[in-house]
Amino acid sequence: MPLRNDAEVPAWTAGLGLPGLVDIHTHFLPERVLHKVWAYFDEGATHYGFEWPIHYRHSEEVRIQTLRDLGVTTFAPLVYAHRPGMAAWLTDWARDFADRTPDAVPTATIFPEPSVADYLAKAIDAGARCVKVHVQVGAFDPRDALLEPAWGLLAETGVPVVVHCGDGPRKGEHTGLDVFEGVLRRHPRLVAVLAHAGMPDYAAALDLVDRYSGVHLDTTMVGVAFTERIAPLPADWPARLAAHADRIVLGTDFPNIPYPYAEQLAAIASWAEADDRLGADFLRAVLHGTPSWLLGLGT
Repeated sequence: MPLRNDAEVPAWTAGLGLPGLVDIHTHFLPERVLHKVWAYFDEGATHYGFEWPIHYRHSEEVRIQTLRDLGVTTFAPLVYAHRPGMAAWLTDWARDFADRTPDAVPTATIFPEPSVADYLAKAIDAGARCVKVHVQVGAFDPRDALLEPAWGLLAETGVPVVVHCGDGPRKGEHTGLDVFEGVLRRHPRLVAVLAHAGMPDYAAALDLVDRYSGVHLDTTMVGVAFTERIAPLPADWPARLAAHADRIVLGTDFPNIPYPYAEQLAAIASWAEADDRLGADFLRAVLHGTPSWLLGLGT
């Protein structure tokens, strides 16, 4: 039976034999920063050409409980900077958030600035399990020489980095999978999760998965009705995934999505149903196994 709403998610997940969901792409930020992000989305018609209503516009306490009610047992609360001097204190905030939120793993972010290697090393030493890089919002070139020691450290340690480098929902000055491949060429061991599966360049994203053993794709906003209007998946998407079933990982963009959480899970389930090579094993890997491995949670 298709997954229809959030209330059905825990039973659906249990039916797959999973103890819960592991979401590698959520956003928790200091309240004043988050409210600025929400204000930006409130002007979606201006920025993107379409409305973007925040579905889970609640207090931090309610948002955390919502994830628990959905059966999300572990999540990566991603933070990102848009100017120098911001990444270090956001990283400190993310560590403090994880300290007081058992379901959250500590995360970090980076920005091209002279201190980046120092605060990233400090964060990793303190237990950071995941790093977020937002090329579009940060408006920086990921190939910037200032970032070289950070990319090198991430490649050396194997800490995964979720990178928003695609041209969706709108092209930025330094977005494009071809641009980010410049980083991968210099650091081929980098464990990079392409946010939104590289949207809208899904085929190019899968090509990077083919060429680099550490590249994964997250499912954030991929295949849901909201996104299909502006960045539709290729008709043979499930078939293309069959060769990369172990490199796809659950991400959602909670709470900043304009639809219920269940819609993302339903989209992923539709891919599994569309190709016999995927099925329940694929769902178990995407929803729990692969993100658990990336975040160092074990099995």
